[in-house]
Amino acid sequence: MFSRRILFSFLSLTMLALGASTVQAQAARKADSTTKPARIAVINFMHETVTFLPYDTEMDDFIYEGSPARGEALLSSSPKGYIGGFVKVAREHANVELVGIESPLFPKRGTATGWIDKSTYDHFVNKMIAELKAQGPFDGAYLAVHGAMGVRGVAKPEAELARRVREAIGPKAFIVGTFDPHGNEDEDFLRYADLAFCIKYYPHYDGYLQGERAARTLIRSIRGEYKPTTATRKPPILTPSVLQWTGQSPWMDLVQRALVWEAREPDVYVNFYYGFAFMDSEEAGMTFQVMTNGNPELANLIADDMAQTAWRMREELFYGTKVHSMKDGVSLAKEAMAKGEYPIVLADHSDRSGAATWLLEQVIEQGLSDTLIGTVADADLIDKLRNKGVKVGDKFDYMVGGRLDESAGDPVHVVGTVKTVSGGISRFSGAAASQLWVSVEFGDNNRLIISPYLHQNIEPEAFMDIGINPDDFKAIAIKSRVHFRRGYDDNGYAPTILLVEPDQPFLGTIRLEGLNYQHMDLQKFYPFGKNVTYP
Repeated sequence: MFSRRILFSFLSLTMLALGASTVQAQAARKADSTTKPARIAVINFMHETVTFLPYDTEMDDFIYEGSPARGEALLSSSPKGYIGGFVKVAREHANVELVGIESPLFPKRGTATGWIDKSTYDHFVNKMIAELKAQGPFDGAYLAVHGAMGVRGVAKPEAELARRVREAIGPKAFIVGTFDPHGNEDEDFLRYADLAFCIKYYPHYDGYLQGERAARTLIRSIRGEYKPTTATRKPPILTPSVLQWTGQSPWMDLVQRALVWEAREPDVYVNFYYGFAFMDSEEAGMTFQVMTNGNPELANLIADDMAQTAWRMREELFYGTKVHSMKDGVSLAKEAMAKGEYPIVLADHSDRSGAATWLLEQVIEQGLSDTLIGTVADADLIDKLRNKGVKVGDKFDYMVGGRLDESAGDPVHVVGTVKTVSGGISRFSGAAASQLWVSVEFGDNNRLIISPYLHQNIEPEAFMDIGINPDDFKAIAIKSRVHFRRGYDDNGYAPTILLVEPDQPFLGTIRLEGLNYQHMDLQKFYPFGKNVTYP
């Protein structure tokens, strides 16, 4: 009896020991998987291409102090954007090494310029690929891209970049991309990459968040915890970007539906690309992408639901936003000013070159007072003023703006006094600080800011960078689609907001039928084609 008890106790202790060893082994394996070393290449190549502009984006546009960037300079180049979020989360994981591959930053003329010439694209991509091969091997790559890049002779530049990166780092590595919602994407990027994360809001509040998601999911994929499975749908809807504000229905409803799917189903991510109508691309139009952790049925279910919901809402998506003519907008601004309903924002969403004078012309013609106009782009005039040695207090008597193309209108005669001479607003473009900006006082407390390139103002505080207090004015006339709502609407700054555009169906207006598309067939999209159906 005693010996049996001893034998039972011995067996019990042995089983406990074996069990403990198994648990320890499982824990060790789990620890190994969560701390498995990972080398990740980081690449940046972002551009929103307005293919209807009368000039190309060339090498010189991407080369300025600070650009291209590599190593830590690239990793710290956008602390509040995609890269900032990606770097933060990646560095919270053990045994993760980030390698910043030499990459161009935003072009110095702004994010939205004309076709990129192929030699410029090839130059930067070739350097990226050579550096990937020299510094490899890599377990993963992160591509910070836009989705609406247009390159002459390259049908799908972001997908082509992913293809070449895949060739360089091999089939076993994982690739993730982050995108702007104004991407014209289809399924081709994900033929070569594994994951994509797209900003949901317009204004773009969640770039940092999507960068965080990209890092977390990429590392999980590298360590075997996430098996990317994707589905893509393209309902045939084409809308200009000014209509796509997600602060109101129906656009906010589609964003909310995507968020609900992500909340309901673990490891689900829903990308909503609104599309970018001013890039002439065969990929143009609305797109939904869904990623799941190894569940293709769920990915397809959600992708179908999102696309069919958008199709049901198509009429409101296009016709739900009020846009005024320049003449009517300025007249309404005068009425609001008389009622004390200011500050007033006059948002010219249609100016893609920055040189348009339609709004300035109406401000002068209708005698609108107390108005800050920021900005009209005129690189030639800026050069002339620089060569003259312009200074504060100089008399100003020049023709301003226009000339660049038909959509910019004619130059407008402005007579006044130079009030500020400074570098540009640098919070949006790293190159702006080295530019010359001039502001001119004219009329009844009006101020015109002249810049060399397009500036899309998104917050009134930015004017303080060049010594102008926006609170000194009752109306602010800006060149912006929706981004301005971040600083003027969502925070309650401006009680009166008026969207304005020229009467003609020029580049940038909501009348897309005025554009000469060569690669995209407008008739295949609602509301421009007859009998467009889905699915």
